[in-house]
Amino acid sequence: MTKELRRLSIVMLAMFLSLFIATSWIQVVAADTLAQNRYNKRTQLDSYEIQRGSIIVDGTAIATSVPADDMYQYQRVYQDAAMWAPVTGYFNPALQSSTGIENAMNADLSGTGSNAFFGEIERILSGQPQQGLSVELTLDPAAQKAAWDALQGLQGAVVAIEPATGRVLAMASTPGFDTNELASHDATAVNAAHDRLSDDPTNPLYNRAIAGNLNPPGSTFKIVVAAAALASGEWTMDSELPNPARYTLPGTSTSISNASGTTCGGGGKTTTIAQALELSCNIPMAELAVELGDKAIRETAEKFGFNADLSIPLAVTPSSYPSSLNEPETALTGFGQGQVTATPLQMAMVAAGIANDGVVMTPRMVDRVIGDDFAVHHEYEDTVYQQVLDAADADAITQALVSGVQSGAATGARIDGVDVAGKTGTAQNGDSRPYTLWFTGSAPADNPQVAVAVVVEDGGGKGQSGSGNGIAAPIAKKVIEAVLGR
Repeated sequence: MTKELRRLSIVMLAMFLSLFIATSWIQVVAADTLAQNRYNKRTQLDSYEIQRGSIIVDGTAIATSVPADDMYQYQRVYQDAAMWAPVTGYFNPALQSSTGIENAMNADLSGTGSNAFFGEIERILSGQPQQGLSVELTLDPAAQKAAWDALQGLQGAVVAIEPATGRVLAMASTPGFDTNELASHDATAVNAAHDRLSDDPTNPLYNRAIAGNLNPPGSTFKIVVAAAALASGEWTMDSELPNPARYTLPGTSTSISNASGTTCGGGGKTTTIAQALELSCNIPMAELAVELGDKAIRETAEKFGFNADLSIPLAVTPSSYPSSLNEPETALTGFGQGQVTATPLQMAMVAAGIANDGVVMTPRMVDRVIGDDFAVHHEYEDTVYQQVLDAADADAITQALVSGVQSGAATGARIDGVDVAGKTGTAQNGDSRPYTLWFTGSAPADNPQVAVAVVVEDGGGKGQSGSGNGIAAPIAKKVIEAVLGR
C-alpha cells in the first residue's frame, strides 16, 4: 500500500469513527433530551397516538386520558380539578402547553422517555398500541382535601411534608381554577379562559405553595435564627438576651416593639431564646440576629433550603436570605421581616428538619413510575438534603415550639391529646398593606408524622387585624388531624 493510500485509509477510518460516535450519541445518550425537545415535531405527532399515562394518588387516578374525536385522539380529564391544580397542572396538545406534574413528568406520561424504552419494544413486537406510563404521587388525599377546604375564601397555600422522608403529603393553593378548561382542544376557548384567569387580581394561576409573589415569613423565621444560634455552639435555648420594651435598630432612629407592646413575657430585664420563641417576641430575636450576624444566619437558612433551586420535580421559586446585609437589615430578619422571603414549601422544610432531629430531607412528590400492568419502571428514593443541627439541639427547639402551642403564641394549632410543635407569624408588608399570616409546625412532637406550613395573604380578608394564630394556625390544625386520622 502506498503512503497516499495509507493516509486516505486513515482519514476514511477517522471519518467513519466520527460518524459512528455522532450517531450513537444521538440515538443513545441524547435520545431522551431530543425526544422531549418542544421543537421536535415528530415526537409531538407520534405522541398523539399514545394514550397518556395517569396521575395517581393513593390508588385513584386524578388525571386520565379518554378518546377524543379530533387529531389529538385523546383528551386529558382531571378529577377534583381545582383542588389538585397546583399538583397536576394541565396538559394541552392543541397549544403545546403543560404545567405542574404534567410538564415535569411529561417524558414518562407521554411514553417518550427512557423509562418506557423496553416496555415499548415489547409492545411493538406484540402489536399492542403504545401507552404512556403512569405516575404515582406521594400525596395524601385526606390531607389535600383538609387543606383545600380550610383555605376556601382565602388567598393562601398549604404544604405538608413527611419529616422522615421528605414526601409531600399536601400541596394546596387558593383560589384555584379548573384545569379541564385549560386542557380543552378548543384553542379559542382556552385562550379566553387563560386571559380571564391571568387578569384576575387574586392570581388563581399562582401556585402559592412553591411560587408566585413570595412573602416575608414573619415570626416563623425565628426558628431559623434560633437554629443558627444553637448551631454556633455559643448559645443554648436558655441563653439570655436584654429585654427592653422598645429596641432601636443599630445605627438608625427606627425602633421596634414586641407584638404585646411590652417586654417579652411582661417583665424581667432579660429573657431567654426559648421564651422569645414560645411567646414570639421580636426584640430579643432581633438582638440575637445582630449578635449572630447575617453570614451565620444565611448559612443556616441555606442548610434548610433557602437560596436554592429545588425541583420536587416541580420547579420551586427559591426562598431568599440575601447576602451582605447591614446590622439594621439583619436585625429585621431576626423576626422574618426586611428582605427575607419564603415559600410555604420552604417553611415546611424548616419545621420538618427540626422535627427530624435536625436533618432536612429533600422534598419530593413522586413515589414511582408504573406501566399499565403495574410493573414499576422507576422508584424514587428518600435523600438527605442537609443536616442543620444535632438531635439534642433540634429537640430543644422542639420543646420551645410545643410550649408555644400549649400556652404561648400558637395556641390556635392545639390538638387535644397531641403535642404539636409550632410557630406562628404575622408579617408586615408596609405601613398600610394587609399582613401576611403564617404557621409552621409538626406533630406529634415525640414521633413526628407531618410537618406543615400555611400562608394566608391579604390579611385573610381582615387587613391588619388578622393574625397567624387566629387564621393560619387553625388551618394547619385541620391538616395535621387529617394526616393523623383524627
